Amino acid sequence: MKLLAATIALLALIASSATQAQETKAMPISKSTLTREDVRMVAPALDKYTQERLLGDVWKRPGRAPRDRSIVTLAALIGRNQAIEMPYHFNLALDNGVKPREISEIITHLAFYTGWANAMSAVAVAKDAFAARHIGADQLPAASVTLLPINEAAEAQRATLVQEQFGSSFPGVVQYTTDVLFRDLWLRPDLTPRDRSLVTISALIANGQVAQLAPHLNRAMDNGLTQAQAAETITHLAFYVGWPNVFSALPVAKDIFAKRPD
Repeated sequence: MKLLAATIALLALIASSATQAQETKAMPISKSTLTREDVRMVAPALDKYTQERLLGDVWKRPGRAPRDRSIVTLAALIGRNQAIEMPYHFNLALDNGVKPREISEIITHLAFYTGWANAMSAVAVAKDAFAARHIGADQLPAASVTLLPINEAAEAQRATLVQEQFGSSFPGVVQYTTDVLFRDLWLRPDLTPRDRSLVTISALIANGQVAQLAPHLNRAMDNGLTQAQAAETITHLAFYVGWPNVFSALPVAKDIFAKRPD
C-alpha cells in the first residue's frame, strides 16, 4: 500500500514538473528596451552620462554623420549580441537614413564576422522594427544578386598570402575565405565596400579582435574611410564596447595611420 502511494505521488510530481516546463517554454520573451525611469531607478549617474555625454555630446560630434554613427553602433551591438539596445538603435538607424536593405546586409555580413547566432538574434529584433514600419520584401536585398566588380589583382595578392600562410593546414577555411567572403559577400551591392569595412572594423574592435584589425583598417581606408573618420569611429565605439577594447585597438590604428597618407 505504501509502495502504491509513493508511486502515485511520484507520477503526480513528474506530471506537475512537465506542465510547469511547458508553461515556461510557452512564456513569451520580452524584447522591450529599458526606459529612462528604469535606468534612473537603478543607476541615476548612468542616466546622467547617457543623456549628457553619450546622446548630448558623442552623437553630436561633427566627425561622423548620424547615419555612420548608427551603422557603427549596430555593428557593435550585433557583434556583441546585446539585444536589449537593438530595438532603439534599429529604429534610430532608419530615422538616420540607413536603408532597410543596408540593415539587412549588415546583419548578413556580421554572421560571417561575429557568428551565425549573433546574426539570428539580430534578425529576431529587426523583424519587429521592420514590421512596425511596414517594411516588406521589396525594400530588402535579394538573396542572389549581381555582384560588384572585383579587383582581381588585389584579391589575387590577398588569396596568395593567405594560401601561403594557412593553405596546407587549413584548406577548408582558406577556400571559404576566398569563395564565400571575398568573391561573394564583400561584393554584394546593397552595402557599399566602405560601409562593409566600417561594419567590419567596428565589430572587430567591439570583440577585442585586434589581430585582424590591421588588414581590415587598411582595407577600410582603401575603400574611402579617412583617418579622421576612423579616429572618430573608434572614439564613438569607446562608449558602446568599453575603453579596454578601444585602447587595445589604438596602437594598431596609430601604426596604420603612420604608415599611410590620409
